[in-house]
Amino acid sequence: MATVNANFPSLVDVTTRLDPDGSLAAVAELLTQTNEILMDMPFFEGNLPTGHKGTVRTSLPAAAWRLLNQGVPAGKSTTAQIVDSCGILENYSVVDEVLYNLNGQSAEWRLSEDVAFIEGINQQMATSMFYGNSSLNPEQPQGFAPRYSTRNVANAESAQNVLHGGGSSTDNTSIWLIVWGKNTCHGIYPKGSKAGLQVEDLGKKTLFDAAGGRYQGYETQYQWMPGYHVRDWRYLVRIANIDVSDLSTVSPANLIRLMIRAINLLPSGARTIGRPVFYMNRTVKSWLEIQTVENPRLGLHELKTGDGEERTAFRGIPISVCDAILTTEATVPA
Repeated sequence: MATVNANFPSLVDVTTRLDPDGSLAAVAELLTQTNEILMDMPFFEGNLPTGHKGTVRTSLPAAAWRLLNQGVPAGKSTTAQIVDSCGILENYSVVDEVLYNLNGQSAEWRLSEDVAFIEGINQQMATSMFYGNSSLNPEQPQGFAPRYSTRNVANAESAQNVLHGGGSSTDNTSIWLIVWGKNTCHGIYPKGSKAGLQVEDLGKKTLFDAAGGRYQGYETQYQWMPGYHVRDWRYLVRIANIDVSDLSTVSPANLIRLMIRAINLLPSGARTIGRPVFYMNRTVKSWLEIQTVENPRLGLHELKTGDGEERTAFRGIPISVCDAILTTEATVPA
């Protein structure tokens, strides 16, 4: 039976290994319950205190045809280095001492009170994963959309993996096909640090309300230093310019056709070196299922994951919902 998360360390895996008492793993499990992409994306420690520097091959050595008694020139490949930086996502929560005591001084109760903070950080993390733009906001890590923001190969090689969904308005969205792996695309955390969301109990402190009044309470710090490393652009495909309003009309984007094209843009053997997953928001997922119900031969089926849960899949590739993918994207230009 196929599994989704078998060969690479997920967020829960990494945090469990780094913190044997399990406290961080509990937080990581809360995160993955509301953000499926965190179940899929492997995390690796960067080789820089601020992120990760990777080397990619930019060209292959050229061979030459030769005649007898005639030599050929020496060949060589070329490489380039890519540096991906991590950002610092941080927040603090406070709990009044009286409430804390009324609820039995329970660490579990404090965590339940902090769930909203965890969910907020989780959503910001997912948004930055797709739309973070370090050129416009240097404090953020570079997301996927700025790397796949043109369909003109003269502007970027990655344009070869940007498909046009037919939309030309400002209510567009995208479907992403990402092959996760150490040599393809993965999450990073700074060298010497811990992966995932770090939670520090700062203990009992004197706190201040909005008017400057004092009271005693307990403070918790939440900090995450994520980054995203694309080692090989060929293993990500963006199906851009899917007009959301057109999906309910008689001539919507043919989602299955676009997904088939995306699969065939991946290098041969992509499934042997990484784990491909489709990502889309709930609106697109709904219309994809409607299109396939109206034509059952299109090929959606259920796929068992490593934890025994079922996820919709297409041609053996799981489909995950990611609400961070907007329905208000601008048109990706040709």
